[in-house]
Amino acid sequence: MRSTFLAWTHVISTYLLAAVAGLVTGAGLIIAIGPQNIYVIRQGVSGAYVLPVIAVCVVSDIVLISAGTAGLGALVSAHPSAVAIAEVVGGGYLLVLAALAARRALRPGSGPAHSGSGSGSGRTVGLWAALGTALALTWLNPHTYLDTVLTLGSIANSHGGAKWSFTIGACTASLIWFLMLGLGARRMAPVFASARAWRVLDTAIAAVMAALGVMLIAGA
Repeated sequence: MRSTFLAWTHVISTYLLAAVAGLVTGAGLIIAIGPQNIYVIRQGVSGAYVLPVIAVCVVSDIVLISAGTAGLGALVSAHPSAVAIAEVVGGGYLLVLAALAARRALRPGSGPAHSGSGSGSGRTVGLWAALGTALALTWLNPHTYLDTVLTLGSIANSHGGAKWSFTIGACTASLIWFLMLGLGARRMAPVFASARAWRVLDTAIAAVMAALGVMLIAGA
């Protein structure tokens, strides 16, 4: 009886430790300044489709991390040319987003990122546009695959039979982070009641997006 209890305790502790390791490792990789996080912050501040955008980011992470755990990382590693192409495409897309953010900063209230409800509102045109941008920023960013499919997938598989516990922990980190990021940014909405505040935010977004885009293309 005692041996059975000890055996179950060992199993539970092994899976629990793997889950905690996944949570910590996932948080370390996901919590970083990147185009996806910046977009979630902007949607949170504007109050435009925050939860749907968060859902897209979290579900995408779950799919990618699970794919890495299932062995997709080896396939990606075997085709470095595909990663290089993704870097060029992703970098070009980020430069386009940087140009749009710069345009909004120079001409507040203009462009597809704003509605006609008032200056500085920051609301996107529609739900599908917001979701499409979130999907593009996730799936066109090569670093997403490096962090989720390759890195987290490799670490998950190093845990042997507890690899899916690690995966659950990493996915939980994604859920917690994006909820905190989007809903936390929403509390900053009163600060962005003026067009000037939106110009500052969009200027910062343009600078970060442009830098990331150039780095991706240069590293291809």
